[in-house]
Amino acid sequence: MHVAVLGASGKGGSEIVKELVSRGHTVLGIARDPAKIPSLDGVTAKAGDAGKPDELAPMLEGVDAVISAVHFDIDCDTLLTSVRNAGVDRLLVMGGAASLLGPDGVMLYDSPTFPEQIKPMVKPAITFLEELRKEKDIDWTFFSPAMLIFEGERQGPGSFRLGEDELVTDADGNSKISYADYAIAMVDELEQHRHSRARFTAAY
Repeated sequence: MHVAVLGASGKGGSEIVKELVSRGHTVLGIARDPAKIPSLDGVTAKAGDAGKPDELAPMLEGVDAVISAVHFDIDCDTLLTSVRNAGVDRLLVMGGAASLLGPDGVMLYDSPTFPEQIKPMVKPAITFLEELRKEKDIDWTFFSPAMLIFEGERQGPGSFRLGEDELVTDADGNSKISYADYAIAMVDELEQHRHSRARFTAAY
């Protein structure tokens, strides 16, 4: 496939780019600073701003799918406008964990133990998912990571478990995954298409 990755210079975006090309996909990497996008065979790096649909949409024309790893200061409607105007019908989004449900069925964001100081930072991702769930035309997937996503070694397929709307934890109650293994699960979803117009998650 020919895949556009928005935010391709970031921690998550760059790992997704690497995973895509390792499987033979070609990548259009888009970031405000394209010099920070991984320089690999099969990657075309371009400067672009996901907050400007009139500029972004023409760049996306002709790709098979868009993977967004941009921050949620870009709202859902803005991103969907770019994808729709480009004529692309597949969107995968690197989401947040705060909207996942805990063991008690309560959204993590609403749990009494959720840190108040980070609520303003994560609320836009929750709003984004709420808006995305209203979309009926574009085939979207929202991929929430584990509670802790970190820079670490790639453990590979089979090292993590998938879930849907509930937080995935280990036997000790921890929920974590590396950016590299998150990228594996993201590209698996691109290829296997198991969560159409749905959210999923992954953790060790």
